[in-house]
Amino acid sequence: MSTHFRPPNLVLATIGLSLATFMQVLDTTIANVSLPTIAGNLGVSQDQSTWVITSFAVSNAIALPLTGFLTRRFGEVKLFVWATILFSMASFLCGIAQSMGMLIGFRALQGAVAGPMYPITQALLISIYPPAKRSMALALLAMVTVVAPIAGPILGGWITDNYSWPWIFFINVPIGIFASMVVANQMRLREVVTQLPKIDYVGLITLVIGVGALQVVLDKGNDDDWFNSNFIIITSIISAIAIAIFLIWELTDKDPIVDLKLFRHRNFRMGTIALVLAYAAFFAIGLLVPQWLQLNLGYTATWAGLATAPLGIIPVMLTFIVGKYATRFDLRLLTSGAFVVMGATCFLRSNFYIGIDFEHVALVQLLQGLGVAFFFMPVTTILLSDLRPNEIAAGGGLATFLRTMGASFAASLTTFLWQHRGIVHHEHLAEQITPYNPLVQQAASQTGDSQTVMAALNDTITLQGLQISFNEVFHLLGWIFLSLIVVIWMAKPPFAAKAGAGGGGH
Repeated sequence: MSTHFRPPNLVLATIGLSLATFMQVLDTTIANVSLPTIAGNLGVSQDQSTWVITSFAVSNAIALPLTGFLTRRFGEVKLFVWATILFSMASFLCGIAQSMGMLIGFRALQGAVAGPMYPITQALLISIYPPAKRSMALALLAMVTVVAPIAGPILGGWITDNYSWPWIFFINVPIGIFASMVVANQMRLREVVTQLPKIDYVGLITLVIGVGALQVVLDKGNDDDWFNSNFIIITSIISAIAIAIFLIWELTDKDPIVDLKLFRHRNFRMGTIALVLAYAAFFAIGLLVPQWLQLNLGYTATWAGLATAPLGIIPVMLTFIVGKYATRFDLRLLTSGAFVVMGATCFLRSNFYIGIDFEHVALVQLLQGLGVAFFFMPVTTILLSDLRPNEIAAGGGLATFLRTMGASFAASLTTFLWQHRGIVHHEHLAEQITPYNPLVQQAASQTGDSQTVMAALNDTITLQGLQISFNEVFHLLGWIFLSLIVVIWMAKPPFAAKAGAGGGGH
């Protein structure tokens, strides 16, 4: 086996791998802002259109943990190339969909084939770079992970406003074809070692049912008022039973479809916990701030995108510095610093108010970027550091899967908390406002219409209730980031990936 395969052109191979990942991560957020337009064009309600997001998320979550199994079966390069080509084809089908049912089906297909792309890119980048430069490759991938979700809504909004919504899918086609051709060409001489593992049908079926049902519960829970809905209760029970069977089976099966025994590695265990919880909190920020800007401050989608975009500036500027020099430091220190900065920005946001200006919002986003720049690469390096070369694709897939599920939990919980606490604060504030309150009577006597005054006051109270709730959620997120410092110090050096042993053609 060739232990140190180098592609003929390392830069070109890196561009091909990164482009495909950028396209795939971008696609998780690009459709969000276009949903009202898509719903209007295809003649369905706004509520039904959210299945465009849910169907992608469900099938993506199911496909991610299968990365290790698929890698052993087909080899990393072949899996990457085919996943990228199929992703382009699925994107084209999404663009030409004539009904909401077709679009949801094609989005599910797109999510499924996108599953292995990120972890395989991670494994391939680690294997083609020499050990000393490996952190550079991971830093580049981290930058892509941060910038793509920020670019998604801005690009999606611009394309939808200036062209038409199918183009948010059509742009993937040339990118995907280019990336797959470049990687196939650069990696064609890389040795491939494949196995024919037996298919663990029990594991596969329980994974599909359990994770699929859980993802639907998380995506639809807020809309359906959680456990007041029979649909949510039944789906939750199905999910819990299937996941319980899945966990017991996978831990006892000789050849499991998802290798949960990877958690025996201390750094993988601690690194994954830190990644999942920190990414969930990071995702919650990315979800809540634009919604708050539009609901409370009256921003348009484009302006909300511009106010949140400074988050990407520092990670882009620092990527190569972090990649080059980070490994000279204890990575736990860098990660702790990242968590302190990200926690601090949450505490700053917990003092935001309705009249706050654009500059303040954008500056806090910019500062958060400093934390983000030192978060992804060190944590990823730590969690992969004690895996064997042939475990990296499976480990990357499992960590990315848990990170995705963490983000889904965060999306549901933060939206629920924000709205629920907003209602509670509305009730507290409204207790003071009655037609017998002297101030209300005074305002009514000036306008001559107590009805109008009460309605205007109610709107103001709703906004203030949501604002207090927003501040509370960010106070909580700040403490979550700080508490993760303890978790990351439970990992133990060395953090130089064992993949130095090769990472050849497994």
